[in-house]
Amino acid sequence: MRIAIMTDTNSGMTADEAGRLGVALLPMPFTIDGEAFLEGRNLTAAQFYGALKNGAKVATSQPSPADTLAMWDELLQTNDAVVYLPMSSGLSGTCATARMLAMEEPYAGRVEVVDNGRISATLRQAVLDALALRQLGLDARTIRDALERTGPQSQIYLAVDTLKYLRQGGRITPAAALLGSALNLKPILQLANGKLDAYKKVRGNAAAQAALLEALRQAIDALPGDGPLRLMTAYSGDEELGKAWNRKVQQAFPGAKIYGAPLPLSIACHTGPGALGVACARAAVEEA
Repeated sequence: MRIAIMTDTNSGMTADEAGRLGVALLPMPFTIDGEAFLEGRNLTAAQFYGALKNGAKVATSQPSPADTLAMWDELLQTNDAVVYLPMSSGLSGTCATARMLAMEEPYAGRVEVVDNGRISATLRQAVLDALALRQLGLDARTIRDALERTGPQSQIYLAVDTLKYLRQGGRITPAAALLGSALNLKPILQLANGKLDAYKKVRGNAAAQAALLEALRQAIDALPGDGPLRLMTAYSGDEELGKAWNRKVQQAFPGAKIYGAPLPLSIACHTGPGALGVACARAAVEEA
């Protein structure tokens, strides 16, 4: 059986990496002051952060059904089935829409939509798992079931540098943002059960980074499953900040190979620049 693996840019996967791996990559749509863009197509990270800096109204939405179906149609011309890994259903309606579309002919039984509660680097790891499971000869439905079963074997924590964008997105009140800024509070967010929730608040960048490292240690100790452990870092905005953060996490976890990448723009829309993250996940097989 020929099986195509598909995800979207919420995985943090770039077009270059997806092309190298043979993964179909659906770009996420954005609007900037009402003008439509597609992540990685006609919207670069530099353009995105420039728009935020200039005070533009930036919003994201789920891919259109037409774009999703067009990619499925193209893939099914040369494949028997498609395994599609969108972002967590707890964060977007993308997954629910795709599952509804996959119930209709000619996609029923040929397109398997995975809802494993992941986004960013942990979703990327799930894509790597899908490729490895395909290599083992599993069919599309079995790959989907395996990815959903191992979905909870992951954890993400994010430290937000500014409360400005959480306030703009309506996730905190203006009064809370003002007080938090005055006290130099740095919220730590956690992706738990497929949803992004508050984890704790600390004062200052040093305390935020220490809290992330401790959260990662605790997450590793509590992580279910027995598959190979994968560690990841993430950042928004400044690439040098991301590299420095990855080095710091590497020092805290010597001997571990730690993958570092920018946050997807759909998350950075809410965190703004300067956010830092850590994540862990268990790979489905050793080769993933």
